[in-house]
Amino acid sequence: MELESNDFSSILPNAAAQLRNSLGNLYLAAKRLAPAADRETDPGLDAKAALVDQSYYQMLRLVNNLEDVGSLDSDRPYSLQDVDIAKLVEELFEKTASLAALRGLNTRLLCPMESHICACCPDALERLMFHLLSNAFKFTPAGGMITVELSRIKGRVLLSVADTGPGIPKERRLSLFRPCPGSAPTPFGMGLGLALSQRIARGLGGVLYLDQAVSRGSRFVLSIPDRLCGDAPALSDKTFDYSGGFNRSLLGLADALPTRAFLLRNQ
Repeated sequence: MELESNDFSSILPNAAAQLRNSLGNLYLAAKRLAPAADRETDPGLDAKAALVDQSYYQMLRLVNNLEDVGSLDSDRPYSLQDVDIAKLVEELFEKTASLAALRGLNTRLLCPMESHICACCPDALERLMFHLLSNAFKFTPAGGMITVELSRIKGRVLLSVADTGPGIPKERRLSLFRPCPGSAPTPFGMGLGLALSQRIARGLGGVLYLDQAVSRGSRFVLSIPDRLCGDAPALSDKTFDYSGGFNRSLLGLADALPTRAFLLRNQ
């Protein structure tokens, strides 16, 4: 019997919850076999342990995405708070710039504002930014440029991630934000990142779109209202720390980083 596509909204999160428990046990076992003290003095052991850590982070990232599949059709708003979005984006950019360098990529942040307070959910914005940066890292060849830009225009705050990769074919653009759970996984993952990013955008009261005017590479833009919380409802689908206490940058970009990013000195 074939499963309807909406059946995946309940099956995948349940499977992910079971995988999360098993992953935790595997990670604890790996740490006992290669303690940090031993990795510090043995580069060979550190290199082998880095490969294990990379695999763990990639699986944990996949588990997080699968758990979020159940909310793809939801418009439920996230809990918002007044945050300095300029400082938040700058901090996230700085955490990922050194990781981009490990792939031979150049990065730049364009933000004319030293500070700007806006209603936002920091964890949700972080996940969205990591989804977009992960795609940019994967598809941009060494020597390319990743540009993060934050600006304000006509009552909106715009956050964009642009790359100098091959761009997105016109035939792919119509279904860009739709997940295809019945199709085979791509070499770069399950193709859920943009769909989950669009869901996050809705939860922030905004929208995510592809800038069609870009002539080279691709540029994705998040547009959210430039507002303060006021009487906004305190609702949220986020009920757990998606990072599990691990390095959030490594987790968010796990599919797009080389193994050396997981050496002990980079964690």
